[in-house]
Amino acid sequence: MSRKDNNRVEATDSESVKISLMRRVLGSGKQLALFMLLAMAFTGVMDIWRGKDIPRDNLPDIKGITLAGTDIDIKAMSQDQPVLVYFWGTWCPVCNFVSPAVDTMASIYPVVSVAMNSGPDDKMSKYLAHKGYEFDTINDSNNEIARDWSVQLTPTLMVFKDGELKHYTTGFTSLPGMWWRMLLS
Repeated sequence: MSRKDNNRVEATDSESVKISLMRRVLGSGKQLALFMLLAMAFTGVMDIWRGKDIPRDNLPDIKGITLAGTDIDIKAMSQDQPVLVYFWGTWCPVCNFVSPAVDTMASIYPVVSVAMNSGPDDKMSKYLAHKGYEFDTINDSNNEIARDWSVQLTPTLMVFKDGELKHYTTGFTSLPGMWWRMLLS
């Protein structure tokens, strides 16, 4: 075999390796896209099932005074843009993973957190300062707001727009998951 023929064989082998690699990458991309689609469908169904006890009509108000002394009225706040309401507790291990994402969302959208059964105001303020969280927090030390809303699991996230509950989810929620819910509202 001549040197020229040898180079053609090497070039052909190199091209088939590139094509084979590209097919594997595209195949993996299709699998990832299918997985993401199924995951989104599954979490949507779970949100609907977990939200079956949450009132949809004649919603109770979420009003209160934040630890910073600001009056909060979710219905009024949500008239201009969506508002993320975050029910959580200092004692909740999953909230330790969700709270940083909620804090990030608070730099983009209005966020109000409702701290359930997490102790007196001074303890809550110290906790928030220690963690560096800057989202507005209503201290629901007696769980009155949570009880009005039938919130039994933490973390619970709700998105309100125009005074209406648009989205609801419980358990771990990622930053992209929160972001999409806010955009879809």
